[in-house]
Amino acid sequence: MARTIRQVQIGNALSAFGSGFTVPYMFVYVNEVRGLGSMTAWLVFTLFALAALVALPLAGRGIDRYGPRPVLVAGAVTASLGALAFGHATGTGHILMSAFLFGAGVAVVQPALATMIVRCSTAATRAHAFALQFTLVNLGMGIGAMIGGQIVDVSRPTSLTLLFTIEALMFLVLAAVTGSVRIPAAPTDATASAAPAAGGPRSDFRTLLADKAMIRICVLAGLIFFTCYGQFESGVAAYATDVVGTSPSVLGLALGVNTLAIVALQMIVVRITARRRRSTAIAATGLVWLGAWTAAAVAGLVSNGTVATAAMLSVYMLFGVGEALLAPTLGPIIADLAPAQLLGSYNAAFSLVKQVAVAMGPAAGVLLVGAGLSPAYLLVMAGSTVLIVVLALRLRKQLTGPQDNAVRRQRVVAGSRPADTLEPRLAA
Repeated sequence: MARTIRQVQIGNALSAFGSGFTVPYMFVYVNEVRGLGSMTAWLVFTLFALAALVALPLAGRGIDRYGPRPVLVAGAVTASLGALAFGHATGTGHILMSAFLFGAGVAVVQPALATMIVRCSTAATRAHAFALQFTLVNLGMGIGAMIGGQIVDVSRPTSLTLLFTIEALMFLVLAAVTGSVRIPAAPTDATASAAPAAGGPRSDFRTLLADKAMIRICVLAGLIFFTCYGQFESGVAAYATDVVGTSPSVLGLALGVNTLAIVALQMIVVRITARRRRSTAIAATGLVWLGAWTAAAVAGLVSNGTVATAAMLSVYMLFGVGEALLAPTLGPIIADLAPAQLLGSYNAAFSLVKQVAVAMGPAAGVLLVGAGLSPAYLLVMAGSTVLIVVLALRLRKQLTGPQDNAVRRQRVVAGSRPADTLEPRLAA
């Protein structure tokens, strides 16, 4: 099983390498390179969410019925075709149709990969597996972004076409590498919420909607993805280029700094969060990101120059610190909440929240910054990070001890009770 999860992680990292070539430049590509304007760029991100709305319910059912492997291959091939078409698109209609295909493929890949990781890990190794996946993905994206930043030239559309072609090839690599792995038919550790005793879950949607903890984590995750990930490809890029005066090459460097922070801190953070509640780690993320938006405000005030560049680099670095805190928390929470028979549906629902939130990001980012309302944009983002802290602390009331990592193993001295018994932990 260790060999299987390594194969999954490698394929995921290689596809992330391809995505890194294009992620920082989606807005620039649509708005400047193709000259289609910021509104079309906003529609592109909106279509990513619409594609997820269509594809993810089907993907979740497909994973639960047929397993994650065939669903992943189908999604990767679809994403490859979409990326290739997107890179060659010139008109509005063509680029929007390509965006829908591209978004549908990417949306399907995410829950399939998450399900693979859960089925190839145990409760004891799951947080580490998700953290390692996140580290490798960001390492791949960071390297791709830095290389892409040296290739991209807004005066040469062919340079962006090359980047999207590389991404298309990497999705095919993902399909090839993970398409041959053998995935266990069910999770190897039964820490997830047990299905109802009489006949199992009634249906995926009814079970999801009745799960108050799942609903709360989805609301919180939506805010998280809106505030951070939804801004990477749009709001922060628009703010950096239009308000601060940051060049595309510096944006690529900023993604590299983000990656460096994650790679340097992730395994350290895994050990720290292993002794803390998951809800506490999420709340800490909100505080760190509040610092990131404060740095963005400083960059906007000084504008241009070394200080502004350093401030924008610190924004991406602080985002990376928060992401490192989230990596070993969100995925394992979903895995622990999901009934074994509905693991794919729960992961698909979580991915759907992510896609919608990421698509909503440009509504606050591109539209507010484009309208000259950057102070309002920063206030919205800062307020969202404060809300993350509040919702994370309230979430712990909906989670059981194991789901919130509030139970730890303690070795008892020989005498009264067996060793390695589970004891409630009251630490934050």
